[in-house]
Amino acid sequence: MADAVATGQDTARSIPALLARNAARYSALPAYREKEFGIWQSWTWAQSAQEIRALALGMLNLGVERGDHVAIIGRNRPAHYWAIVASQMCGAVPVALYQDAAAEEMAYVMEHCGARFVVAGDQEQVDKVLEIEDQIQPLTHVMYSDKRGMRKYDHARMNALADVQAEGRAAQQRLGAELDRRIAELDYDSTCVMLYTSGTTGKPKGVVLSNRNIIETAKASSEFDRLNRNDEVLAYLPLAWVGDFIFSVGQAYWTGFTVNCPESPDTMMTDLREIGPTYFFAPPRVFEQQLTTVMIRMEDAGRVKKWLFDHFMSVARAVGPDILDGKPVGLGKRLSYWLGDLLVYGPLKNTLGYSRIRVGYTAGEAIGPEIFSFYRALGINLKQLYGQTEASVFITQQPDGEVRADTVGVPSPGVELRIAESGEVFYRSPGTFVEYYKNAESTASTKDPEGWVATGDAGFFETETGHLRIIDRAKDVGKLANGGMFAPKYVENKLKFYPAILEAVVFGAGRDRCTAFINIDLSAVGNWAERNNLSYASYQELAGHPRVYEMIRGHIEAVNESIAQDPMLSGCQIHRFLILHKELDADDGELTRTRKVRRSIIGEKFHDLIAALYDGSPEIYTETEVTYEDGRKGKIRATLRIEDAAVVPGPAPVAEAAE
Repeated sequence: MADAVATGQDTARSIPALLARNAARYSALPAYREKEFGIWQSWTWAQSAQEIRALALGMLNLGVERGDHVAIIGRNRPAHYWAIVASQMCGAVPVALYQDAAAEEMAYVMEHCGARFVVAGDQEQVDKVLEIEDQIQPLTHVMYSDKRGMRKYDHARMNALADVQAEGRAAQQRLGAELDRRIAELDYDSTCVMLYTSGTTGKPKGVVLSNRNIIETAKASSEFDRLNRNDEVLAYLPLAWVGDFIFSVGQAYWTGFTVNCPESPDTMMTDLREIGPTYFFAPPRVFEQQLTTVMIRMEDAGRVKKWLFDHFMSVARAVGPDILDGKPVGLGKRLSYWLGDLLVYGPLKNTLGYSRIRVGYTAGEAIGPEIFSFYRALGINLKQLYGQTEASVFITQQPDGEVRADTVGVPSPGVELRIAESGEVFYRSPGTFVEYYKNAESTASTKDPEGWVATGDAGFFETETGHLRIIDRAKDVGKLANGGMFAPKYVENKLKFYPAILEAVVFGAGRDRCTAFINIDLSAVGNWAERNNLSYASYQELAGHPRVYEMIRGHIEAVNESIAQDPMLSGCQIHRFLILHKELDADDGELTRTRKVRRSIIGEKFHDLIAALYDGSPEIYTETEVTYEDGRKGKIRATLRIEDAAVVPGPAPVAEAAE
């Protein structure tokens, strides 16, 4: 009998139904692993089904009703994924929150969705909930997964998850039939999860996703990359991010593969090496940071080791991607690549934890071509996808053999795409969200009656390949004073290709020239400073060092040369810049929790710095409020240098034709 996952012939209409299927079909195979106290623990699909059922019964015992919202806050742990599925079994709606969110951010989400129940990871998350409980009027009960530090708390409305499960098991005879009725009521149109957008331009919106959205998307994307029950993923992305939900719940439950949870964010890279996932996703910044670490280590390596690395990496860049794509490569070059794999690529991939990767993805921001090519040259099947929360992630994917750094691929299976006259990308698919919770106006403005969704991104299809290329956020694409196109994200991504530049914010809409804020990467620049015998006492001091400015100017001028070759965007070259005295931070409201720039807030907060970039000032004194890790507020004072960067004469900027 053919495997239903392989053939796609499956009648499961909800995540709990897929759980029951997996418990029967893959009962003895591992569903979850978690590293705790340095030891990996494992649960089979059958054991996981028992744990989840016990938790669901315990939730019923606490009074969870159909339609209730259950907030889940914490790191990636099997218990938190179990809480998501247990909530669904009860007919409730799981709502994952970012564990690093400040209490006031959590208050907005929990008040907006009306969460009656909370599953918190540990004492820190419980404290944040208790801090804002007077703002969450419907709050009925708090459950927590880690008992450490919780003994002296008032447990009148609080329980450990393990205790909730124990009470659930005891209530099986009393509540088992009711739980089975609620599970049976679930269908394709039942709400599967509610996830909040990052809120780059305003308050986050609650995106309602149905079982149909998640299961159809998981099915199509799994078949696209031939994912199966033997695959392994490392679940380290935020629970509140749609990507983690589709990888660690949707695809995991559709295919039956294993979800591995690291011990902590600090041990993630070590745990990655121990697991050696076959299916892996990371935002560009993770790949950039790893490459930066590799290059720093090579700079400190001995002469022979450095020569071997440089020599074989030149071989890899020349033939690695062709070998990966199955293209013809001469025997001599294949032998050189084989020897390089033995001496350099293999050990390097093992050190990174990428030895077993069969399919790797990156998304969220554009990844630098050099960085992208580096990993593919090693033989890692790294690809790009384009997606968003409202699409249940997948809008486009790159098929094997058609992988490039400058496109995001072709429409994912079942997805339709079109480009509006304005250049904005629209899509519709089985993964298209149901609605924005309590926001009919935004739902109507984003999704039309025919199901077409406005992505907010500007892009175009390549005529020859049919691949989609994304230019920038549609709202950010504007005009310079001379009528030329202004696309800040395009320039920012080019700047961030350099390891020394952590973040960049480019200005220029409606102005005669472009300018930029730069954040340096403390790790990369600090190592460079050490190798160049530059002493510094703080981030602020290093950021203001003349030689750091000289290095950053060189990077900016190299980007200007690249941009000058593009007739459409040549006017986006950067004329003046400054290096910020602090890192842009989500706690200070300058970035979203997914590290997207909040341009309007930065524009308001640093208006004096922007004015100085354009009025010719050589420096500017500023005071900036910051939030410390313990929540206290403080101020950073600094006098920032402002410097010019050389621009390159290029073709006249192309202005939009008059209608």
